[in-house]
Amino acid sequence: MAVKLTDLTQSGGCAAKYSAARLEELLGGFVPAEAANLLVGLAPADDAAVYRLDDERALVFTLDFFPPLVDDPALFGRIAATNALNDVFAMGGVPLLALSIAAFPESLPNETLAAIFGAADEQVRAAGGILAGGHTLRDDEPKYGLAVVGTVHPEGFWSKAGARPGDALFLTKPLGTGLLLHAARQGRRDEAGLAEAYATMTELNGDAADALRPFSPGAVTDVTGFGLLGHAHEVAERSGVHVVLDAAALPSLTGAVEAAAAGIRTGGDRRNRDFAEPHVEAVGVADEVLALAYDPQTAGGLLVSLPAAKAAVLQAAFTARKLSLWRIGDVEEGQGVELR
Repeated sequence: MAVKLTDLTQSGGCAAKYSAARLEELLGGFVPAEAANLLVGLAPADDAAVYRLDDERALVFTLDFFPPLVDDPALFGRIAATNALNDVFAMGGVPLLALSIAAFPESLPNETLAAIFGAADEQVRAAGGILAGGHTLRDDEPKYGLAVVGTVHPEGFWSKAGARPGDALFLTKPLGTGLLLHAARQGRRDEAGLAEAYATMTELNGDAADALRPFSPGAVTDVTGFGLLGHAHEVAERSGVHVVLDAAALPSLTGAVEAAAAGIRTGGDRRNRDFAEPHVEAVGVADEVLALAYDPQTAGGLLVSLPAAKAAVLQAAFTARKLSLWRIGDVEEGQGVELR
């Protein structure tokens, strides 16, 4: 019988990430070497590192890998590749080169591994890059992802630190991948919701980044394992602002809110609350909506902050390209995150 990939894992996708709160503690005493050309590193950390080569070019470098969250090997490879490539797009960059990061049990058939690698290669090509090799280890729990190098103008990269009072907040993909996948593992499959989740998790953020680039956004990040509220907290803290999210405006995948209302929660939900909850005010918000906002996403959309005066034109630009975009909140003076 064919081995089910998810039977070999304890948790999959970005829900397998280390707790953001613990990461902050671990890295708190780490002081990277000073380098004038290191434009983005760990002080503070962002979606990728940025290193200036000259006045016109900077490298964007990231890596991301995780255990399987689906059983279809090709789908897993495509999702894992998308998730890693999207970090480059979240910095305003364009992917150039990728290397595989892989760990698989020796018992897995070669056909399974070939499907994972092949689908990842197709996705890297679709992003405009080249998958040029990698490194593979033996491990009882399978894991796959990419290290990706891209380029960006040294003065044109995006970060989490540029949100300003008066900005509007947008999201380019609906929420709920963690809820739907975890519900399916517990025997509560929502086929329509899962089909939507697979589509969003294999959608590169490159087209959204291209549409966004002419607007010079203030802050951009992709919503992944720390959930919308975790990433919104990072934007608020690093920008020194108060982020206000409209609970009624949060887009969700079919069946995700219903799964949350039924009590479905991933392990990432608890870790995300440990990280962000002390900085989040959510008085009167329904439990299922709060769970949606804390839900760890895999290959999620871009969270974007830019002046509210540009909101209508941005929406028109996304509509013209047949891209999804939701206005989900605003930026005010102050600190912390509020879900109203």
